Amino acid sequence: MTSQTPETGRAESCAECGTRGEPGQSFCDACGAVLGWSGTPVADPSAPEPATAARPDTDTDTDTAPTTAPATTAAAPTAAAPPSPHHETEDEAPTNPLPAAAPTPVPDPADRARSLLVPVADPEPRTAPEPAVAPVLPGRPEVQRPQVRTPGPEFGTEGGVPCPWCGTPTRPDRHFCARCAMPMAGRAEAPGRLPWWRRMLNGRNTETPWAGDRPRLRRGFGRILNWVVGALVIALIVTLAFYADDGYQATRDHFAKRAPVAPDTFKASRSYPAHDAKLAFDKRSNTWWGPGVTQSGEGEWLEARFDQPTRLLDVIITPGVSTKVDQLTESALPHRIEARITAADGSTSTKIITLDQGAGGQRRKFRVGDVTAVRFILRSAYGADAKKQVAIAEIEFFGRSNSNT
Repeated sequence: MTSQTPETGRAESCAECGTRGEPGQSFCDACGAVLGWSGTPVADPSAPEPATAARPDTDTDTDTAPTTAPATTAAAPTAAAPPSPHHETEDEAPTNPLPAAAPTPVPDPADRARSLLVPVADPEPRTAPEPAVAPVLPGRPEVQRPQVRTPGPEFGTEGGVPCPWCGTPTRPDRHFCARCAMPMAGRAEAPGRLPWWRRMLNGRNTETPWAGDRPRLRRGFGRILNWVVGALVIALIVTLAFYADDGYQATRDHFAKRAPVAPDTFKASRSYPAHDAKLAFDKRSNTWWGPGVTQSGEGEWLEARFDQPTRLLDVIITPGVSTKVDQLTESALPHRIEARITAADGSTSTKIITLDQGAGGQRRKFRVGDVTAVRFILRSAYGADAKKQVAIAEIEFFGRSNSNT
């Protein structure tokens, strides 16, 4: 940097970067270095150029030599001036006065101090130091086990019980390890899952699980399904409580051995002569009962009575006048029979027995308990004719055998 001094007008420049400065400046604006005297005069850009005087030609016929005005002390080296036509002398040459020098500005101390400041980068954010103990989620506390090497045998513990946690031999009389301080009993084993029936009996009388180990809550459809399943289980239990005896009896009836049961008395709505009601229960297939009316005999009935309430399991009905096939057409055969059952408590129930059109006895399930009377009412018949009546050769009852255990 270059500048001029107020006394000599010589330039002052920066010796470090060569930046040009202002007059009276002591420090460089670019690099902040102290300005030194370079010794090389540099023209002030604000000073006017030196004027040169020219002599005008006065005689065009006479050859004149060009003259040059002497340079001033502060001017730069002079150059040859053009010839003047008037041949003016050196004293008469016109000159231009130098402009007054501008006042030297006084630098501001704050700006000068600011130029000396060295820019410093912003400090980088400091990372937080890692904690000595790693963070854990809240909930069930977990013991932070020390990071230890596998220890060798120690003095005075030869033949001791090894710690289940770190393997350090420990005296048998100690309850905690001498190195890791963990219990010598080891980790407590979690109890196994109880069966469903024990969970139902226990209810909520169980240990509350730790946070994070709780079962997932079931909301919405899952909760409704739980209520539905619970209601079905309760209904099943109530049903079994009311019908437990019936279920027990049905099971016994299914596996029981059958034995014939004979009624004590018989009667019928009407009977054909020599073919009364007792012939249908005499254990013979060549005798039969008939109502003595033609067609299907609808509404006619045959009844058997028991002196003691009896449990019946099966019934065998032999239609027609015989078990022989060639005698089936001699009478009409019963088709649908309504069995009206009277229990010991006086209640009645009804069963419909449907028979096939064939010869021989036909077995049908007839499971009723505490029976005192059974009335068989004719409802329809096979081969009904104006010249035929319905005939039943035999009716046999079967109950539990006394040999059943």
